[in-house]
Amino acid sequence: MAETAAKARKIKAYRTGLEAEDHAAAMLAQRGYSVLARRFRSPAGEIDLVATNGSHLSFVEVKARRTLADAAWSVTPRQQRRITEAAGYWLQSFPEYGDRDITFDAILVAPRQLPEYIPDAFRA
Repeated sequence: MAETAAKARKIKAYRTGLEAEDHAAAMLAQRGYSVLARRFRSPAGEIDLVATNGSHLSFVEVKARRTLADAAWSVTPRQQRRITEAAGYWLQSFPEYGDRDITFDAILVAPRQLPEYIPDAFRA
């Protein structure tokens, strides 16, 4: 029985993450960005969204939690390192974007609150 409950929690968390990424992608589109990749996986880790706007390239971490503050705290230094390393893999795969201004952004999502976009949330 506990196994079934754990599986249900994982499925719910997965769906919540997909919904948060959908909201984040829509938010970026409203700001003039084009989403180039979603859930890019590399040996170093996963990048939720890769988006571009003119000469700007953003690697975006999307966090959904009960509060925006909890979401902000969940972007840990360890996770930041994994994202920056994964960005290196993405740039190796798409070298035509290597000359862009690059930032590591975050979009925080919480129930019944507007998502919060944090440009340049952390540095490589």
